[in-house]
Amino acid sequence: MSALLDRVRRSDDGAFDRRLIAPMILGAILNPINSSMVAVALVPIGIAFGAPPAETAWLVSGLYLATAIGQPVVGRLVDTYGPRPLFLVATTLVGLAGVVGALSPQLWVLVLARVLLGFGTCAGYPAAMYLIRSESRRTGLASPAGILTVLSVSTQTISVVGPTLGGLLIGLGGWRAVFAVNVPLAVVAFTLGAWRLPRTPRTGPSPRIDVTGIALFATTLVALLLFLMEPERWWLLPVAVAAGAGFTRWELRSGDPFLDLRVFGGNGPLLATYGRTLLSYVVAYAFLYGYTQWLEEGRGLSASVTGLMLLPMSVTAVAVSAVTGRRPEVRGKLLVGATAQVLACAALLTFGGSTPLWLIVGLAVLVGIPQGLVGLANQNALYHQADPERTGASAGLLRTFGYLGAIVASVGNGAFLAERADTPGLHHLAAFLLAVACVLLAVTLADRSLRKVGGDA
Repeated sequence: MSALLDRVRRSDDGAFDRRLIAPMILGAILNPINSSMVAVALVPIGIAFGAPPAETAWLVSGLYLATAIGQPVVGRLVDTYGPRPLFLVATTLVGLAGVVGALSPQLWVLVLARVLLGFGTCAGYPAAMYLIRSESRRTGLASPAGILTVLSVSTQTISVVGPTLGGLLIGLGGWRAVFAVNVPLAVVAFTLGAWRLPRTPRTGPSPRIDVTGIALFATTLVALLLFLMEPERWWLLPVAVAAGAGFTRWELRSGDPFLDLRVFGGNGPLLATYGRTLLSYVVAYAFLYGYTQWLEEGRGLSASVTGLMLLPMSVTAVAVSAVTGRRPEVRGKLLVGATAQVLACAALLTFGGSTPLWLIVGLAVLVGIPQGLVGLANQNALYHQADPERTGASAGLLRTFGYLGAIVASVGNGAFLAERADTPGLHHLAAFLLAVACVLLAVTLADRSLRKVGGDA
């Protein structure tokens, strides 16, 4: 990472204000590190509270639901008020969530802490994209590829370092350490944000906050998630459909909408980027949580060893991002990444309780390839496809679609690994993921607009 930063300082991003890099990166990684650290903690938490995987899945879904709702809201506020105030409030919530989680006496309190983490980690990525855009205007660099690569390497690969870090923390201080580590992280992030992030002057009257649109959007997501988690509550599906229809109607009529659907409706390439993000996250996070639980319960590895078995994934992802990051083309990266996901899902169908460790390590290397390519490519595509005046909101919505995919992954894990993460359940999950990965590959092949992003044409 330090070598990559040095290249950023010496190359086309040399004029970028380097004081912004540390708070940008730290703020942006708070969400993915909390998304992934808990992967190896689900089994110990379930044992501590006597909860099956179907219940501990709420630790995953709670964070993603809060993030899916909060990211576009915070992104919109970042576009309006600048990144600094939102960053400081958000990092304060992260610290509070760390305290609540570390002292939690019950599972539902842990879920509450994860929801707080979801809202608290919403500001980092939209703030970073806002700052990149503003620095691009100041320096005259239309495509700051180097700094975008640094951001992508940080956010995309920290998610695969997370299980290893989580395993080490559990080995040192038990599963509560996975929550407690957020306290020092929040303190450092708040301090850097207060010290280095610029104050953004606001001109004109305060904008109207689309409370109705936000409420309808949240109702749609909550009802849909609850239905997917517990399909016997069938009545939640028409509630989600009705709230979604009301949200669409309201936003199309609103003069200052929470999500300007008219802009997105006329931007097919951007919508395709959101769709690819959703599909790729389904595979990545089902692998991260479901496969990780299988390693502990189906394969019999400890949390610490499981984290070490996933370390090659992070090394591969960092290496791939660093090598390919400075190339602006996105289509080739997406095709290679999507193909690697298909191969990884197919390989899962052959795994069992006696699978040798070298194959587990090999699969981790294979999964690291899309981790290093797909997120980087989608992020760069969004930078070129989004309305410059709505960069924060568009970046927040990219994360929303990503975490919608993560919610689908959580539902899949809960459905196929309901009582125990055994080998038959893993194979059912792998078959589902293989279908999703094939759709991602097909969608990428069919999207001709990708040839125009980054000079592929």
